Amino acid sequence: MVEASRRHLLAGGLAAVAGSALARPALAQAFPFKPNQRYPDPAVEILDPSFAKYRIYSSSIEQLATGMRWAEGPVYFPQGRYLLLSDIPNNRIMKYDEVKNSFTVFRENANYANGNARDRQGRLVTCEHSVTRRITRTEKNGKITVLADSYEGKRLNAPNDIVVKSDDTIWFTDPLFGISGEWEGFRAKPEQATTNVYRIGTDGKLTAVITDLLNPNGLAFSPDEKKLYVVEWRGTPNRSIWSYDIDAQGKAANKTKVVDAADFGALDGFRVDRDGNLWCGYGSNGALNAEAADAGGRKVFSLRGKPEDLDGVMVFSPAGKPLAFIRLPERCANLCFGGPKGNRLYMASSHSLYALYVEAHGAV
Repeated sequence: MVEASRRHLLAGGLAAVAGSALARPALAQAFPFKPNQRYPDPAVEILDPSFAKYRIYSSSIEQLATGMRWAEGPVYFPQGRYLLLSDIPNNRIMKYDEVKNSFTVFRENANYANGNARDRQGRLVTCEHSVTRRITRTEKNGKITVLADSYEGKRLNAPNDIVVKSDDTIWFTDPLFGISGEWEGFRAKPEQATTNVYRIGTDGKLTAVITDLLNPNGLAFSPDEKKLYVVEWRGTPNRSIWSYDIDAQGKAANKTKVVDAADFGALDGFRVDRDGNLWCGYGSNGALNAEAADAGGRKVFSLRGKPEDLDGVMVFSPAGKPLAFIRLPERCANLCFGGPKGNRLYMASSHSLYALYVEAHGAV
């Protein structure tokens, strides 16, 4: 019955399925989606022939859930075969169960949770983006443990994205988004002088590893964990991905630009596959044209580029070469690999959660 309702949802809207498990949690616009009926899916655009081996010929993009205001921070739990993701403005964490094909609220009043990760013991680690402005771990019994909420006696800014390394250290970015307005939390004055990338050691010590990026955002390690990639959200002149060499003590060196989003694109959250490729959430950066254009008798400053041509997932080689673009009808903020074989790409995109099976697996 759930699958039948889902097909009806994709074909015609939420009204006819208002009682289904997928429809009940919606608190925002529900985005209707018409999947492509042809194989291979034309939404998967190959920019370099080397990407062809990662495309599954008979796989297409699916919309799994909708009704969020700004979907972020997906993380997959293989033991339970479910995915958690944040709906930041609605201040909740959502749960997609791929066995039951259900979409429900996992946690209300989530302190505007943003990035989520799974530690080596299978516990949820979360960036609480506003209000509490801290990193927490959800224990197996449901208890919340605070891992970090201040640095050098001052409150963190707004923890954003997070990753757990194989040595159990936890790395996260701390830009200003959760305290810079009233959309993803509450406006507040920052106490830190810089926007940093932090490391929580196994002893609980918090260290500022990278301090020279303006609003660092998504982050991920290379497969061998010798390089850390970080998105600089307010890079000049464009958003960028930087790589740093990470030594055994967790220190960063040799800052190198890997990707420059020079086509008015906005890099956000991303993941690295086992071959070292970077699968990046993508969309318009919101920049306006310098000159206004006539639109029905009004002078309008339109967006640079075409947002509809930027929304989706960009895939880059380890050297930053564009390999593919997965076109979505909504801007993708973040993604992760999951599924029983680890080859299902989950994409948290504005109002909705999408998925695509690929011949790639997440590095971590």
